[in-house]
Amino acid sequence: MIENTHLYQEIHQQPDVLATLLEAEYDSAQALAQAIHQRNITHVVIAARGTSDNAARYAKYLLGANNGLPVGLAAPSLFTVYQQPPRFKDALVLGISQSGKSPDIVAVLHEARRQGALTATITNMPASDLAQAAEHVIDLHAGVEQSIAATKTYTAELAAIALLSVLLGGDPHMLAELKSVPEAVAHTLSMEAEIRQMTPRYRYKRDCVVIGRGYNYATAFELALKLKELTYTLVEPYSSADFLHGPLAVVEPGFPVILIAPSGKMLPELKDFAQKLKPLGAEIVAISDDDEILDQARVAFRLPVSVSEWLSPLTSILPGQLFAMHLVNTRGLDVDQPRALSKVTETR
Repeated sequence: MIENTHLYQEIHQQPDVLATLLEAEYDSAQALAQAIHQRNITHVVIAARGTSDNAARYAKYLLGANNGLPVGLAAPSLFTVYQQPPRFKDALVLGISQSGKSPDIVAVLHEARRQGALTATITNMPASDLAQAAEHVIDLHAGVEQSIAATKTYTAELAAIALLSVLLGGDPHMLAELKSVPEAVAHTLSMEAEIRQMTPRYRYKRDCVVIGRGYNYATAFELALKLKELTYTLVEPYSSADFLHGPLAVVEPGFPVILIAPSGKMLPELKDFAQKLKPLGAEIVAISDDDEILDQARVAFRLPVSVSEWLSPLTSILPGQLFAMHLVNTRGLDVDQPRALSKVTETR
């Protein structure tokens, strides 16, 4: 039974994980926020891989919009292969990794510390090499994640980034909104029966695209990764803007387009995008709380809770996690152990 898998259990642990993180790591995030202010940090460089790299995409939008901090993604091979690291003057160098074990991410933090940059780590393993390399550590408190596909650690990474951003900005209203997220996540997971029912329609689909923009650009990448690693489907993530610059040509009648479109400033643009897909015969699978978008979809996954756009990646990924889980189960594949993958991937 799917309910007996690690993946199912870990997806459903997310409300508790988020609640624990937001309470337990308040002081750690506050200390990092104070250090950012005290050291007059002007920008952020994030080192991450895989799912954690998708969380970094969220940080790029949130820290930029809410805190005015430009965020760049590190190129770890500059540190390990080329051995020509860039300068980190006035930067926060942030490593994000569930395991904290990948040597290339650790190398970025070591070099940043050597240069005297402010360093921090978001990880599920506070005793890991990555955590030891950083001055500040935010622990995800997710517990052991046994399924290969990361779910609870991903949303915990998003919450850790959100907590840092909120404390850095000092907005009590945003903090109250963030503290309501675990309940919103619990409500969103109630979509499972509906998603389970619709999943068999895509049992034999072998390719699709996932579209998100703004804060949910990260969601598009994370959902695409989950579908690739769990179901072996060829999936490409795009922003709606980038998709119109050429990739639109792949759309033909029946071609699945998963559209992540929660309420927010990006919603009007995504409505226009959906209108462009209709004449091409695309099969739109919509994840949204907006009636107009959902009415245009062949398959509509209605988000039961509306949250502020800056928090929507924490809820909008959940239908995707559930969809990927039930699709792999429908295909008769191993839910917890995709072929060729291991839980910890160490790259150099």
